[in-house]
Amino acid sequence: MAPEPDSNPIKEYEDDDNVAPSHHPSAPSDELFNISTTVDPSYIISLIRKLLPRDVKNGHDSDGVDACNASNQGLKTNHMKESVVSPCEDEMLNSSHDKIETMDTLDGFDELARQEKTGEVPCSRFEDSSISVREKAWEEYGCILWDLAASRIHAEFMVRNLMLEVLLGSLIVSQSMRVTEISLGILGNLACHEIPMKQIASTDKLIEIVVDQLFLDDTSCLCEACRLLTLGLQGSECVIWAKALQSEHNLCRVIWVAENTLNPQLLEKSIGLLLAILESQQEVVSILLPTLMNLGLSSLLINLLTFEMSKLASERIPERYSILDLILRTIEALSVLDDHSQDICSNKEVFRLVSDLVRLPDKVEVANSCITAAVLIANILIDAADLASEISQDLPFLEGLLDIFPFASDDPEARSALWSIMARLLVQVEESEISSSSLQQYVSVLVSKSDLIEDDLLDHQLHDSNENNVSSITSAAKQNARTTALRGIFNILNQWTTSKDCDMKNNLMGADHDNGENVERLLNCCRKYTEFL
Repeated sequence: MAPEPDSNPIKEYEDDDNVAPSHHPSAPSDELFNISTTVDPSYIISLIRKLLPRDVKNGHDSDGVDACNASNQGLKTNHMKESVVSPCEDEMLNSSHDKIETMDTLDGFDELARQEKTGEVPCSRFEDSSISVREKAWEEYGCILWDLAASRIHAEFMVRNLMLEVLLGSLIVSQSMRVTEISLGILGNLACHEIPMKQIASTDKLIEIVVDQLFLDDTSCLCEACRLLTLGLQGSECVIWAKALQSEHNLCRVIWVAENTLNPQLLEKSIGLLLAILESQQEVVSILLPTLMNLGLSSLLINLLTFEMSKLASERIPERYSILDLILRTIEALSVLDDHSQDICSNKEVFRLVSDLVRLPDKVEVANSCITAAVLIANILIDAADLASEISQDLPFLEGLLDIFPFASDDPEARSALWSIMARLLVQVEESEISSSSLQQYVSVLVSKSDLIEDDLLDHQLHDSNENNVSSITSAAKQNARTTALRGIFNILNQWTTSKDCDMKNNLMGADHDNGENVERLLNCCRKYTEFL
């Protein structure tokens, strides 16, 4: 909340001795107003001072943490800005009316303190009331800072003015879950920006205190702790965060939370933390993954996938779609790690579950999960090629696979995975003896999805023509898989068209003239694309 242009918040807060006693540390004078913002910097400073723990004296918290040790180094990360959250989505911070209400709350606390000194309030009543009012005031100021920390300019200004030291002190001495949640929330938003994240990593004891919050039994606090740890493991200081988290005691707690929570938001945050570990730098994976695997990470993920698929089959709950996708992404990330891929690729239950997802008729609501499932299947078939024979005769699987193409139009990796699966599947079909009725069924499926195939090939052709030289091993492998799949489609269609028993085929196909034209069109499309390559 920004003060009105003609107000003087510095004078207001200097007059309020009960709020900002003289022994509280002042912000560095040379940095007070060196920012460009619509929020008065002095107002931000006053809010930070109001979050100081009651027993902070002379710039030190109760455990002797130096409250004046701030750093201004930078950081590079690509995952932070999208993780900014707000504790109060509908609250407007630039409202002068909100500022007056916030100040009134503190004035109420000051009035209670005055009444106690003059004997107007019984001590027992004052003790309960003062704690309640103090926490309410702290919550209001903290939520304002939580929102302000979403801005890079405000976040950098906060850490230059001892925000991290104040939050560290609050986390150490707080007995309130709400205060802890807000402290972690502010840190989470600060961690979305480069310089503040660097400052967090260099603040003594702070990361260790954050890790300790994993052992709280409050859902909101655990959500914010997992979010903050996820951000830390995605940044360039990820090794520092990994080393703080690496003990079996800590990792066992992460596994336990993911396995036992019934809260969808906490489940999503805890799985997101596990995914961040798998997608982090190799050194982080080496530090954390062996212990996680010993604690049963793969079994946990499979059990969670089984549960989410059962929920999806029985009822569609939108808030669980993102959870399903996160679980699949985490399993997919594990499936490409050399030392641990067999835990996933050799598990037939995983293959059955993701194949069921591909067969799902209505994919719109869970499109992202279907895309991830296809990528996972492609990874599994690399290590377990024999599974391709199991799905080669599965026409609903083939139809479901083709249905995923439109959803993956902006994801080259997913499209490559789809063609890779198609290639392995159709090679199996070509190598097996296929009856005339089975041949007709394959042709029927391919023709019904011919528009999807043609659209994807057109996109590929435009993309390939824009590249001067496609010479990398990866690009060549992708093209080979696509060419193999197209050759398989071409051979199946050609076998159908050259069959002597045309009358029987036309009868089985149901509409001889239309299907004949569609088959010919798809044949020409496959021929043109392979010639283009």
